[in-house]
Amino acid sequence: MLLATILLLCPFPQIEGTAKTVTNAPPAISDSANDRATDSLSQPLPSAPEPKIKSDAELAAAEMIQPGYMPGAQPAKPISGVKMSISRPRETPTERRLWYALSITGSGAAAFDAWSTRRAISEGYGTEANPLLRPFSHSGAMYAATQVSPLLMDFIGKRMMVSEHKWIRSTWWLPQSIGTSVSLFAGVHNTRLVP
Repeated sequence: MLLATILLLCPFPQIEGTAKTVTNAPPAISDSANDRATDSLSQPLPSAPEPKIKSDAELAAAEMIQPGYMPGAQPAKPISGVKMSISRPRETPTERRLWYALSITGSGAAAFDAWSTRRAISEGYGTEANPLLRPFSHSGAMYAATQVSPLLMDFIGKRMMVSEHKWIRSTWWLPQSIGTSVSLFAGVHNTRLVP
């Protein structure tokens, strides 16, 4: 039963060169009124309709077939209204050097801030105002804790540098510059506290 279902549902190509026979031929009509009909029926009927497409042999004879050529295949047309895929913007060598310079400057400014804060606190001239850095202010861990902010600004700046939005790409240097400025301002403030 499964084989019969498969044979009914799946069409198989016909083998060329096999003769097709008609088993149920219509009976001939012999009325005098239908003489015109019998004249048209006396001509042989075609056994199969004419093909609408050319066979592979006809195509090969008509034109040179190249390797990989598929008969009847049309070249693909681009889809209109769809944005073509463009690779992500990349950083230029100049931007990369500037990013490294800002990274080094930001880390140095954070180290200067940590040194001046430790100095002011150890001599009793001030306290740490940042509640996140307050637990580290009486130990050497202050130097490592202050490096978190410059590393975060470096990451944000790098992501902005390769953003797909032009206005973000043009302001990639702002997070690093602002972080460096804040650290330098805090370091200068702390050195002014200590006589």
